[in-house]
Amino acid sequence: MSNISPLAYVHPEAKIGKNVTICPFAYIDKNVEIGDDCHISPHVSILSGARIGNNNYFYDGCIIAATPQDFRWKGEESYVVIGNNNTIREHVIINRSIYAGGATRIGNNSFVMAQSHIAHDSEIGNYVVLGNSVKVAGSCRIGDYSILSSAALVHEKCEIGKWCLIKGGCRVNNHVPPYVIMAHNPIVYAGVNAFVMRKGKFPEEVIDEVAKCYRHLYQSNTSVYNALRRIEADVADSEERNAVVDFVKGHDQKIAGINLQHFRD
Repeated sequence: MSNISPLAYVHPEAKIGKNVTICPFAYIDKNVEIGDDCHISPHVSILSGARIGNNNYFYDGCIIAATPQDFRWKGEESYVVIGNNNTIREHVIINRSIYAGGATRIGNNSFVMAQSHIAHDSEIGNYVVLGNSVKVAGSCRIGDYSILSSAALVHEKCEIGKWCLIKGGCRVNNHVPPYVIMAHNPIVYAGVNAFVMRKGKFPEEVIDEVAKCYRHLYQSNTSVYNALRRIEADVADSEERNAVVDFVKGHDQKIAGINLQHFRD
């Protein structure tokens, strides 16, 4: 049985799961689905189009499924889809899609810290951490196990691969391949995310091979095309090596932290 305060507003058409706590002054709109064991703190607004899984905790003042801040949206019905076991801290705003039937998506087991913003049609993976005041623009993708430190900015349509660390205040203006640390403005490669990879039980030899990939890509003073050829020739075939190569190829070699002139060398 759910615990719903009489001081909260819950639209009669909203679907509320089992053992859900809805605190005073929360607002639950129509066309909302909330799974089991969720906690909705005071002054949270969960608006039309929210689809929320189980065991999610929403802290005070956050807004889920806010209408898009984009002139292309003309009132189409769209969604925010949130998985299970996520923590959404104070005053986070998550916008729904600008496309009819589209969705902004949050995976499972992620932690979104206070005053962060996730814009329309972005996708946040599993076990992702967004620090305080992180801003993710529209149609971005954040890979599993990545960490964005406080006040990082991700520009529209950028993708960040899995197991990345984006340092505080960094402005991501292009695609970030997996397993790296990025820092500063303008954004620069700052090494392999070895500490977090060790926490994820990656063997040392795998971390060394990933580091070798990025020495070719970022530190060999050659084009991206030639760096990829060197990686394929010099680094043993593995899931991690292939993840690096496939990411770079899949994004037309447009990778953060590389001088644009290298694309045409």
